[in-house]
Amino acid sequence: MKQILLLPILTIALFAIISCEKNEDPPDVNILFLHHSTGKVIWRGGESQLIFRIAGRLGPRFAERAEQRAALPSLLNKYSRQQGIDIRIREVAFPKASPYGWNNYPFDYYNIWVKNAGDEPFMEEPTLEMLTKDYDLIIFKHCYPVSNIGPDADSADINSDVKTISNYKLQYLALREKLYQFPETKFILFTGAAQVQSKISEDEALRAKEFFKWVVEEWDMQGDNIHLWDLYSLETEGDLYFKEEYARSASDSHPNRVFAENAVQLLFNRIVDVVETGGIRTSATGN
Repeated sequence: MKQILLLPILTIALFAIISCEKNEDPPDVNILFLHHSTGKVIWRGGESQLIFRIAGRLGPRFAERAEQRAALPSLLNKYSRQQGIDIRIREVAFPKASPYGWNNYPFDYYNIWVKNAGDEPFMEEPTLEMLTKDYDLIIFKHCYPVSNIGPDADSADINSDVKTISNYKLQYLALREKLYQFPETKFILFTGAAQVQSKISEDEALRAKEFFKWVVEEWDMQGDNIHLWDLYSLETEGDLYFKEEYARSASDSHPNRVFAENAVQLLFNRIVDVVETGGIRTSATGN
């Protein structure tokens, strides 16, 4: 009953949001957040989903403006007002479900941004040549099936979408060199999301831990334009699996509200530090 009574109030509020004038002046810092579902949970910071669902039903314009009132953009807006600067962030599902497919693993970033680089989209997805013209900081991540890593084959293949450590490493090394081609743009990469124990084998989880350890300790270079946000460490706290008290359920590897509320503040800390100092004040977790 309470939700029914709230619907007209929330709808009116959404109309008020959409009617606000939009600042068309270019921002001091323009940020793009590329993500899928786990990223959306952290973007919203555990906020109630009702207003976002209503906004989505009213149309894409309402949905976009409602998302700009989510936790992460709200934290950045507040910080911008306090500091007298204009930091704006936009969130985009990348890649889209169609035509490319809902895959954002190491192969897919390599495939879109390295193998098919250029000034034209690849399967309707923007390349880095396109994105870096508009954004000062680009944040990107993987969905949690990235941790379903199988055993290595006899040889690694950079052009393979099979999830193995050796394939991932080749793709990550190629990505790093590609990102270096855009020194005026900063990047934040999430370490891969973990999974709850019931949804991943022990062997897969061990391989995931090994790969993300390599990303943090060997792939990441100090003093360059690429920075990490260590989501994997926050989710596992040194274990093999996403801690169940942080997950939506024992069988759902999406973050719950408690985790998202804490994580969004840490991600905000990391973003601000990368923008201001190149990430030297905070650890990779945002602490």
